[in-house]
Amino acid sequence: MWPLRHPLAASGTPRLTGSYGRGARVLSIGLALTGVVTLAYFVLATYALEEEQYSAISLLWSITFVVATVIYRPIEQLLARTVAQGHDFGRVPAIIQAGFALTFLVAALVLRGPLMELFDGSQALYWILVVAVLAYAVSYFARGYLAGSGRFELYGGLVFVEAASRVLFPLAVVVGIAGGQTAVALGIAAAPLLSLVVVPWAVRRRADRSKAVVRGALTMRGGTGFAVSVLIIMAAEQTLINAAVLTTQAIAPVLVGVVFNALLIVRAPLQLFQAVQGSLLPHLATAEPWEFGRAVRTTVLTIGAFAGAVALGLLAVGPLVMGVFDVDYDYERLGLAAIGLGMGFHLVAGTLNQAALARDRAGRAAVAWLVAAGAFVAWLLTSVVADPVLRVEVGYLLATALLSALLVMSLRHSGYPPAAQ
Repeated sequence: MWPLRHPLAASGTPRLTGSYGRGARVLSIGLALTGVVTLAYFVLATYALEEEQYSAISLLWSITFVVATVIYRPIEQLLARTVAQGHDFGRVPAIIQAGFALTFLVAALVLRGPLMELFDGSQALYWILVVAVLAYAVSYFARGYLAGSGRFELYGGLVFVEAASRVLFPLAVVVGIAGGQTAVALGIAAAPLLSLVVVPWAVRRRADRSKAVVRGALTMRGGTGFAVSVLIIMAAEQTLINAAVLTTQAIAPVLVGVVFNALLIVRAPLQLFQAVQGSLLPHLATAEPWEFGRAVRTTVLTIGAFAGAVALGLLAVGPLVMGVFDVDYDYERLGLAAIGLGMGFHLVAGTLNQAALARDRAGRAAVAWLVAAGAFVAWLLTSVVADPVLRVEVGYLLATALLSALLVMSLRHSGYPPAAQ
């Protein structure tokens, strides 16, 4: 048995126990399609643009999703947990989300010059960044509410609409309807803007919501504390995914697109894994102890089998698969396999992280993520491995393995996981 029982587990709180598997399946379909379409966006972009222009698009994408994920996913996670537990979240998450968006806008305006320099002085790319990040505030808010209330089909539909609308822009350039770097980049901002059309309908409360057991309004102190801890976690996670693009930009700009493409091996499964995360946290937040342990163990074992298969596949045909990108670079098999194994550790860490959030261990989880992210950046800034691309691949594997170990130790120190039943 778990030594600590969640305080709401035995109450009349509405529970999503039966929806975990169904929700993961429904979201998996939507997010799998989303991952394929997102990959198509970048493949088309390599054909639509010159190498330097594609590198700028890669950088724009990285910055946009670093910022949006870091400042908005905390509210998504907060809503997923509190709505699932039957809390009346009230205005607190919306106020926090608006505060994050306003903070970003002020920072972006103050740093307009340096940001434009990153894009070689392009005002268009700068404003696309600003508009896209602001638009994602509403999108992530909707995702959290939909996950917490068990409306996984709408969650998956929302992110698919974004991806499908985005890919139309490089496609238009390839077929000759439009032209230029700005046309491709516009898809990054247009996607969340288009998704806003469905958000007011998607987040509308069900008519029977008033019949649910409400545990009281979420306090500003409680919501802010959770959100700040998850914000730190998200910043650290995005460091693991995107720091390599930024450091490569500083030491070998011509290889930015190469590194970005290699890390797409990570991005696609992570995007698909949102299906598991989106349904796992609401489930764990209300699960009985035995259900909690079984869900975590089953997820980790499944990830291990998947990551092993991916690593073997990359060893066999990795360079051939990476040849789909119109980039002049020969990827090493062992480096790609290292990325595949690191992806597995990353997904395991994501599972353990959801367990920590569900059991009010967000602070300890944040420390683990910070240590791993810091170690990864330190590795990237050294010259232990001379090849910048191989340095990223090996460093990612080491950092994610360290992260998983730290999260396991953190949970064990807190009395988790439970003894086998």
